[in-house]
Amino acid sequence: MVEALRGENSVAEICRRYAITQALFYKWNKEFMEAGKKRLNGDTTREATSDEVSELRKENQRLKEMAADLMLRYDIVKKSLSMLD
Repeated sequence: MVEALRGENSVAEICRRYAITQALFYKWNKEFMEAGKKRLNGDTTREATSDEVSELRKENQRLKEMAADLMLRYDIVKKSLSMLD
């Protein structure tokens, strides 16, 4: 995209090189430019990639399992202490 913006190569040439359609190129270009505008206006949020979402889901599951384990251990300790009274 930067090549096209700089005028180094034509859009048609870039599309041939990467085997994409010009419609796709212009779609990506529009998304790129919109993201740049948002960033310049101070919007720092962005969409997560599918890999990031997958990793976050795995981490979320791991944390849920840890919380469940800690709650179970807490209940066991609590019952053990009540038996000592």
